Amino acid sequence: MSPAHSPPTKLWLPILATAIALIVVHGLGRFAYTPLLPMLVADGVFSLQTGATMATWNYIGYLLGAVLAIRFHHPDHIRRALPLALATSAITTSLQIIATDPTLFLLLRLFNGVSNGIVFVQAPALVLEWLSRHGKLALSGLVYFGVGTGLLLSNALAWWPHEILHGMDRWWPMALCAIPLAAFSGWHLMRLDRPDSPQAAAPTPHTTTPLIDRKSLPLFMAYAGAGLGYILPTTFLPVVAKEQLPADHWLLGGAWTILACCTLGAAWLWNQLGARLGDKTALLLNYAIQGAGVFAPLLFSGSVGVLLCAVLVGTTFLGSVLLSQRLGRNLHPHQGPRISAGLVTLYAFTQLTGPWMARWWLDHGASMTDTYLVGGVALVWAWLWTLRTPKA
Repeated sequence: MSPAHSPPTKLWLPILATAIALIVVHGLGRFAYTPLLPMLVADGVFSLQTGATMATWNYIGYLLGAVLAIRFHHPDHIRRALPLALATSAITTSLQIIATDPTLFLLLRLFNGVSNGIVFVQAPALVLEWLSRHGKLALSGLVYFGVGTGLLLSNALAWWPHEILHGMDRWWPMALCAIPLAAFSGWHLMRLDRPDSPQAAAPTPHTTTPLIDRKSLPLFMAYAGAGLGYILPTTFLPVVAKEQLPADHWLLGGAWTILACCTLGAAWLWNQLGARLGDKTALLLNYAIQGAGVFAPLLFSGSVGVLLCAVLVGTTFLGSVLLSQRLGRNLHPHQGPRISAGLVTLYAFTQLTGPWMARWWLDHGASMTDTYLVGGVALVWAWLWTLRTPKA
């Protein structure tokens, strides 16, 4: 049977395995920390400033993982690295249950971030190339449903038992889900692109072409702003909701749920808009809407601002990833995995500065809401640089 006519089960299983990988590393490993942060602060585990520092170290790990993904970008490397990275994510997520020492927790967040960076770059890139060989590249955006599903799952696992769990025991539900899901995903992704596959064994041409040149520089500059712009609401939205809303307001837990729900259809929506409007035009629209969402809590204090932020950021931030990755692939069509890793590395570098800036502002008397000004300005930067990006 030819690759372009693979049976449905063979076609959908890699997509499912990749989506589950993103649930493990991005939902249960990384963004579970967002709804858990105000709970851990209220439990007296650490202060909000220390919590922001822990987030920074997780994002440093994410950057390191993305850099490793650039170094080991061949399909054979990816096939071996992915199961190890998934296992690391599940193990570090689980060990946080016993991490009562701040230094141990910091190290676990660091290595959890490393595994996240590797998987978030390599798993979609591997399956994208696999789908391309099978003539089904249009399905590649479906793997990002794992991000939205992971956000919903981690939020439910944080809030459902929040009255019966306390302190680091709040990581138990994440651990119990992460271990079997990581095993399932790693097993199936490891079996892709075996050495006896002619396509997998074929060398990738033009890998020495510079990733950043006159054509791609504006895209990289824009994506740098996107990394800083989205990270503040996706890390601290529940904290901002707690600052602005009464103690019994439904948006204290509901804001993150709404943001997660909005991500579910985001990949499909921006894939369609990119096809209709062109990826560059769709990306400009995306950054405009996303920027409005980040500015919303500053402009409309209270439930309106929090709700707008959740809806607008949740609907857009995955779209900027999808559209930027596709624009990059069109600008450098022979460097799919490398361009993906390069963009994610830059994204990781700028987003790790978000929690650091937040802590600096908090230490100087600002509120968490005030820090959203940095994110909004960063997305204006992204919009301006996207104007200069070629349409490929």
